Amino acid sequence: MKVDLQTFSQLHHPAYVLEEQRLRKNLELISNIARRSDTTIILAFKAFALWKTFSIFREYIPATTASSLYEARLGYEKFGCRVHTFCPGYTDDNISEIAHYSSHLIFNSLSQHQGFADKAKDANPEISLGLRVNPEYSEVETLLYNPCAPGSRFGVTADQLPEELPEDIEGFHCHCHCESGADVFQRTLAHIEEKFGKWFPQLKWINFGGGHLMTRKDYDTELLVNILNGFHKRYPHLKLILEPGSAFLWQTGPLVSQVVDIVENHGIRTAILNVSFTCHMPDCLEMPYQPQVRFAESVGTDADGLYPAENAPHIYRLGGDSCLSGDFMGYWKFDHELQVGENIIFEDMIHYTTVKTTMFNGIAHPSLMLARPDGELEMLRKFSYEDYMNRMD
Repeated sequence: MKVDLQTFSQLHHPAYVLEEQRLRKNLELISNIARRSDTTIILAFKAFALWKTFSIFREYIPATTASSLYEARLGYEKFGCRVHTFCPGYTDDNISEIAHYSSHLIFNSLSQHQGFADKAKDANPEISLGLRVNPEYSEVETLLYNPCAPGSRFGVTADQLPEELPEDIEGFHCHCHCESGADVFQRTLAHIEEKFGKWFPQLKWINFGGGHLMTRKDYDTELLVNILNGFHKRYPHLKLILEPGSAFLWQTGPLVSQVVDIVENHGIRTAILNVSFTCHMPDCLEMPYQPQVRFAESVGTDADGLYPAENAPHIYRLGGDSCLSGDFMGYWKFDHELQVGENIIFEDMIHYTTVKTTMFNGIAHPSLMLARPDGELEMLRKFSYEDYMNRMD
């Protein structure tokens, strides 16, 4: 089926639509940065794990990063290579299998290293072990997404490290960012070097984590390349790794939904959709943030105290299809009266959405679709009652 990629007028059911042309543009930019800075840049599955598109990614990047046994197995089996794995807590039940799937395995604490390093090496003698470190500095303002917030459970602080690292520790992993710019990385790196630089001679690699939003329009890619090349000059023996998630999928496709009803209460008109914020766009409620809606203008949120006047034309709150009272978001102004059946298109809904959807209330996932450059729409997955039922099995 060919569709108009602006209106998706031929689409009459909910779907996440990943646009191949936009994805390749991001991948080309990322691979260019990797080449110019001699840095390994890999995909974090926590942001995106649609394995039917991995053949496209393999044209540009060499590996992926995992945070659990299932993600590690997915990378090994579907991406076709061992993964870089960090998990806050390994167990006797999963360490051997995770290590088998991993090329790099990072421990969150010295006690985790002490308890599981030998088992990891027994399962995979070629594995490279590392420690996650916490520089106690981050510019991420939303605490929910700040891995270095006071009291964070992530990473070893400098005062907890011995002068001589365990001899099998070959790398550090340090994650401090969330959709951040290169200038933030530059400031953060100064803190990392100040806190942990004295251990760098004992290492072979350092992973600066994710949150580097290098495909955002205003991101300073030249600064990033200069930062990484400058680090190489200071520490030529260290291999550099970045593992962004959002950057790969930034602005690569929308969530297309449809209006199923219009209701009004005390002058507030709500367009009820066949998708759900809590099920399909959870970050909008968790963070929270207001997404962009194609062909509509945002005119505020409930937090702004907005109560639309009765004479304000074509203003709607958008409401989800679950029974959660708070499953709604903001106010948008359209240039016409909304009609039942018309499409409402939420922009930039591929990263951190397709991996976080739930079937709360028995609401089905939107389909997963790939839009080819010529407008041909390929169905990657359509969900059914069996998908919901099997979760309860």
